[in-house]
Amino acid sequence: MTRRVALAGFLHETNTFAPSLADMSSFVQGGGYMPMARGAALMEAGRGINLGIGGAVEHGEAAGWNLQPILWCGAIPSAHVSQSAYNLIADEIVAGITAALPLDGVFLDLHGAMVAEHEDDGEGALIARVRAAVGPDVPIAVALDLHGNITAQMVDAADVLVGFRTYPHVDMAETGRRAAVQLDALMVRGAPFAKAFRRLDFLIPIAWQSTVMEPAAGIYDRMAALEGGDLASVSFFPGFPAADFAGCGPTVVAYGATQTAADAAADRVAGDVNRAEPAFAGKAFDPDAGVAEAIRIAATATKPVVIADTQDNPGAGGDSNTTGMLRALVRADAQRAAIGIIVDPAAAKAAHAAGQGAEIDIALGGFSNIPGDSPFQARFTVETLSDGKFIASGPFYGGAPLDLGASACLRIGDVRIVVSTHKAQMADQQMYRFVGIEPTTQAILVNKSSVHFRADFQPIAETILVCTAPGPMPISPARLAWTSLAPGMKLEPMGVRWMPAKTSEPSLEES
Repeated sequence: MTRRVALAGFLHETNTFAPSLADMSSFVQGGGYMPMARGAALMEAGRGINLGIGGAVEHGEAAGWNLQPILWCGAIPSAHVSQSAYNLIADEIVAGITAALPLDGVFLDLHGAMVAEHEDDGEGALIARVRAAVGPDVPIAVALDLHGNITAQMVDAADVLVGFRTYPHVDMAETGRRAAVQLDALMVRGAPFAKAFRRLDFLIPIAWQSTVMEPAAGIYDRMAALEGGDLASVSFFPGFPAADFAGCGPTVVAYGATQTAADAAADRVAGDVNRAEPAFAGKAFDPDAGVAEAIRIAATATKPVVIADTQDNPGAGGDSNTTGMLRALVRADAQRAAIGIIVDPAAAKAAHAAGQGAEIDIALGGFSNIPGDSPFQARFTVETLSDGKFIASGPFYGGAPLDLGASACLRIGDVRIVVSTHKAQMADQQMYRFVGIEPTTQAILVNKSSVHFRADFQPIAETILVCTAPGPMPISPARLAWTSLAPGMKLEPMGVRWMPAKTSEPSLEES
């Protein structure tokens, strides 16, 4: 039997404390994602790419589905999705799915932590609209980022939610495939799975969520081993801890042939996470201390010391233009050091106008009004120029073509800076090489990223340090100005519980 399945995707990770909105142009351009695609172009662009849609296309074609591709788009993390962009994209997805009826199933590739200007639960509202369009009996499967802030509305409206199991996210396509497999099982089964949903009570800093480190590595390994028999799927979502709404926080979702199986798995994973709460913390340096430590280690190292400029991570809503780490490198007269990416269209334009080899006096970066940050006024040498187009071949981007616009390598002393026009997270060695910097020969690399860079840089690193220069994404959620978090949520592992001054909402203990 040929099954008719609609495919659509709409991805955004929203830092409600970040400085810049995601508008329609952000989704059209795509940032670190593939550009917006519809219909046959969606199939062509999605085939073989490390995104959830890629795994779904691969499985659907192999399974002989009659695929109905609607629309896929994603934008790099930022502040809220603009109301106009959200409505235009959501309306097109729902209209396309409605026009494709009758359907046997729906596959959605979403993030899980989207907040629009007018809608806190961006994905929950979208899935609910899709449910209303297809009716109660058509199964809906959703592939999600492990940073999803999963809500009851999402769980209620979808038949199965399947999350990534790696951070850095090297299993995005694999997660899409796993979600598509569950959709196949639901279509064959002809009845929904039993569901279990658990919400945990402490926020987890993203810098310490990495699945290449403990405690997350062990939690995910033990969780994956539970699946089989009556348990169809179980996912742990550490959450994205910078979304100021009641749904922010870690969750576990399980699906089974029986309610007993789903409940047992959800309880076991939630218990595992709760026991690991004290371990979800780590050590970070201030900029000068971090650079001093990097210089000390580099003196006898054979590989680069890599520093995560975690608080200006564009993968968490930063604009990737703060200058705290650059200032620390220059103050320390760091040798064979490189930092990237500083996104500054005006600086890139000035470099191209001056030409390779020229010296330019500019104020670089620092224009996002971040407390403690400011533009870095200095004279720089224009070492190389680039049109910003290249293939990011490392395991995170997985061969995605990137277009960072007019770009340059600027040098001050022996510090080299990757400057671009468009924003993307520094998570691939090619993001140095495209402007002529060979990362493996540097003594110190400073990456504007929190964790994703580890996929491609950990193999070449002597060690990795985490630094906390001023930026829009504090390493500890306790430093954010919360107004709408769920009452009773701890602001960091073993931290204080957040309570509003006055509230009529039930606390976590009461819900």
